[in-house]
Amino acid sequence: PKMKEDSCLQAALLCLGMLCYSHALSTGPLNQSRPSLHGHHEKGKEGQVLHRSKRGWVWNQFFVIEEYTGPDPVLVGRLHSDIDSGDGNIKYILSGEGAGIIFVIDDKSGNIHATKTLDREERAQYTLTAQAVDRNTNRPLEPPSEFIVKVQDINDNPPEFLHENYHANVPERSNVGTSVIQVTASDADDPTYGNSAKLVYSILEGQPYFSVEAQTGIIRTALPNMDREAKEEYHVVIQAKDMGGHMGGLSGTTKVTITLTDVNDNPPKFPQSVYQMSVSEAAIPGEEVGRVKAKDPDIGENGLVAYSIIDGDGMDMFEITTDYETQEGVVKLKKTLDYETKKSYSLKVEAANVHIDPKFISNGPFKDTVTVKVAVEDADEPPVFLKPGYIFEVQENAASGTVVGKVHAKDPDAANSAIRYSIDRHTDLERYFVINAEDGNIKTIKALDREEIAWHNISVFAVEVHKQHQEAKVPVSIKVVDVNDNAPKFAAAYEAFVCENARSNQQFITISADDKDDSANGPRFIFSLPPEIIHNPNFTLRDNRDNTASVLVRREGFSRQKQDLYLLPIVISDGGLPPLSSTNTLTIRVCGCDSSGSLLSCNAEAFVLNAGLSTGALIAILACIVILLVIVVLFVTLKRQKKEPLIVFEEEDVRENIITYDDEGGGEEDTEAFDIATLQNPDGINGFIPRKDIKPEYQYMPRPGLRPAPNSVDVDDFINTRIQEADNDPTAPPYDSIQIYGYEGRGSVAGSLSSLESATTDSDLDYDYLQNWGPRFKKLADLYGSKDTFDDDS
Repeated sequence: PKMKEDSCLQAALLCLGMLCYSHALSTGPLNQSRPSLHGHHEKGKEGQVLHRSKRGWVWNQFFVIEEYTGPDPVLVGRLHSDIDSGDGNIKYILSGEGAGIIFVIDDKSGNIHATKTLDREERAQYTLTAQAVDRNTNRPLEPPSEFIVKVQDINDNPPEFLHENYHANVPERSNVGTSVIQVTASDADDPTYGNSAKLVYSILEGQPYFSVEAQTGIIRTALPNMDREAKEEYHVVIQAKDMGGHMGGLSGTTKVTITLTDVNDNPPKFPQSVYQMSVSEAAIPGEEVGRVKAKDPDIGENGLVAYSIIDGDGMDMFEITTDYETQEGVVKLKKTLDYETKKSYSLKVEAANVHIDPKFISNGPFKDTVTVKVAVEDADEPPVFLKPGYIFEVQENAASGTVVGKVHAKDPDAANSAIRYSIDRHTDLERYFVINAEDGNIKTIKALDREEIAWHNISVFAVEVHKQHQEAKVPVSIKVVDVNDNAPKFAAAYEAFVCENARSNQQFITISADDKDDSANGPRFIFSLPPEIIHNPNFTLRDNRDNTASVLVRREGFSRQKQDLYLLPIVISDGGLPPLSSTNTLTIRVCGCDSSGSLLSCNAEAFVLNAGLSTGALIAILACIVILLVIVVLFVTLKRQKKEPLIVFEEEDVRENIITYDDEGGGEEDTEAFDIATLQNPDGINGFIPRKDIKPEYQYMPRPGLRPAPNSVDVDDFINTRIQEADNDPTAPPYDSIQIYGYEGRGSVAGSLSSLESATTDSDLDYDYLQNWGPRFKKLADLYGSKDTFDDDS
């Protein structure tokens, strides 16, 4: 209702102002538009008197109020020339911006009217040109002059904010007057005229928390110690009003959402003073025991809490870490627990903020403490060996049943159950050992050999008698102690060479020994010759006392023809208790050497070469053998290249006779042999013979029962069958005709041997002469001689 009253009052004042202004324009300016008949004189530079010409136009700047909505056009002003005597001979002309459209002039009286409603915000002024001309001749009577019509502003535009909604943040517990945000509004009215564009800001909603500066629009805090944890978001409405905020002014509003940002003004706090937890003694280190949480209403980094154990008898047994996702303190086991030793622990846990704001340090210490009591629960534990591992010794070759050692385990629980022992057979596949299930004594089952396995690593299980699922495992290492049970031997398979021209006491080989026993029962080695050959006339032995021995020549001069191989026995003894020895044989070959002692040959057969064939004779024999082999190869090759005759005079092969006959029956230029296989066309075997000379009109199907076997050697049946097929085929001559005529050549003196039309036409040829050609042509004579007999029978 108040806004409606202000609008009505504003409209009434606007109308009253427009009427008063229009009246002033119609009286004031017109009275001032009279011509000045007096000229104004002005003195020149050289004493001349300059006469200023008298203007024919006199007027002031015109004004017209905007947004006029009256029924009649608004009178802007009146133009009048001093030469206008009022007889109507002068005509006033108006041109320029809006002339004739917005502004019209009475050409007789010079009155200017605005015919349309003007808006200053669209255009603030118009520039027009006025001129007085003779009505009859349109001759200019005065020079044209410009004048301005200004649109006078009224308060018709309310203030508008740049944004409809604003968002701002301010830290909680800020001091009074802390700047939050500045809002700005604009007014389209003329700021130079009146108070239409003079804005004043005020707050409509958001008190008493915030205030706004009336002239700048800056929003500030109005209350101290605003707490985000109590209320985080505020909605403020700001109004901007023109006319300096007075009654009748227009206004606009905007909404501002102000959020209080968090500061670290709250310490963490445990919701309870004591936490009760429990953990089994069987838990392993690193296992979670429980969680504690201190609540901090702050958010983000201001609410981060770190946990630590600052006191208690369980500081060495437990530890605490921080879960930053849930802001909880995680209590974990640090060492293994024993229910029988200690049944409960007490911890003092502290929770402190990670980031502290110095401005709020006076609010108190930003940390809190709590007591955590941890009870240890009894668990059924497996047996425990007294040692983490056992090492025993046993001599090799010890008798079966020898005691190696004893392991011992006990039940750590209060029940102290009986224990049974066993060996993990996966670690003793050969079953060298056995254990007494009652007392844990380990014994051997078979003799042990150190040279085969020096260490035996087995595992022993201990289980409770009444709870078989509870077991413990301990490693047991058994060392096999060496005894001197291996005699030394040559370190390698030695073979010595001695020159025929060797000198006396000349060393020709150094030998060493090897013993499988341990070093205590092995070196040092003693080398010697057997007593029976201690005075060997050929060789002698020298012990170097460094586990090696040298063999020397005792006499000079050896002969391969007499003896090229010597076997020297050598006795090697070790230093064990008791000592062991073995006799090893050294093979010595006699070789030929040059004067410097280098070996030439160790073969005794080399001396008989001079008595036999020389090297040149052997080469000559080999050359002769190679020449003979070459001659044999050439002979075989030439024999294979000899051609066999094409005509075989054998009566048994009838087909070859026909082939030869067909070749002779060709012309002189026929040089290619003809094989009967050509007649045995594979297509003919299947019952169809393709024609190459004449395309048949229809396919002839031979009569069944006349087809010979594909591999038949009966030429008579073969030829008869082909003739019958040709006789019954009206489309072309026989298939074999084209094979023969293609090779006769030109100018042949021989007549044709073709059988064309032989079965369909009467022939005057007499083939009886074939009977006189001999047995080779008997088949052909029978073939052609049977025709007459066949005709007579028919």
